[in-house]
Amino acid sequence: MFGVRGKTAHLAWYRTDDSAAEVAFLHGFSDSAQCWEPLLGEMPGVRALAIDARGHGESGLPEEPVRYTAHRDDTALVLADQPGDGGIVVVGHSMGAMSAAYLAAARPDLVRAVVLEDPPTGESPARRNDVPWSEPQWLADVRALDLPARIARGRSNDPDWSDDEFEPWAVSKAQVNPHLFDLPYQDPAPLTDLLAEITCPVLLIHGDTNRGSLISTEYAARCAQAAAGDFQAVHIPNAGHSVRRDNRPRYLAALTSFLNHHR
Repeated sequence: MFGVRGKTAHLAWYRTDDSAAEVAFLHGFSDSAQCWEPLLGEMPGVRALAIDARGHGESGLPEEPVRYTAHRDDTALVLADQPGDGGIVVVGHSMGAMSAAYLAAARPDLVRAVVLEDPPTGESPARRNDVPWSEPQWLADVRALDLPARIARGRSNDPDWSDDEFEPWAVSKAQVNPHLFDLPYQDPAPLTDLLAEITCPVLLIHGDTNRGSLISTEYAARCAQAAAGDFQAVHIPNAGHSVRRDNRPRYLAALTSFLNHHR
């Protein structure tokens, strides 16, 4: 799917072809840019760019605190290095969605519109402030397996995903740099605060909280009240935190409709 690969500073990125990208994709924690390929396989008309976040995929890991402002600046650095000019639609999942929100709030010159797939709310009651964090046990357990066993684990945990999701998901887990968890980490700002600073159109996609979605229907309504610009929230049933993997047809319909208006 990705025909062009490159690197800007410590960041690996991938484009579908030599043309200027219309849409940039930012993955979630422990995923990689390659995890977008199954979705992009069903979007043949979209010229896409995907970026490996620092410490993920084939990107390097600077020796500095892990903050969303750093993810924001990483994305801006890659976008500035790409062909074309003007704004781009940025689509992010989870960690990548929060990075996209930070970017849209700070760099309206770079972002034409933004799609947030189940971002964290940034309203945890126990907020960390630049202290090291711990590798989640589930990730450590998966990383200890070989690739076939990781694929089998993914298939066992999420049997309703399309078969093409499992290999990139499993490969990405082994690519996470373990030194990431030795670095100081800072939680994001509240999503509602960021939305109050975003003036471009926003699409928030979320699933069911009883299946693991971070965004509830009630919180989505709070986001709508806080948003400074055009805002749309789409609840996709029978989906959890990985909305596009849990219900790809409904996710694809919502994303395609938004892109048709804004790319």
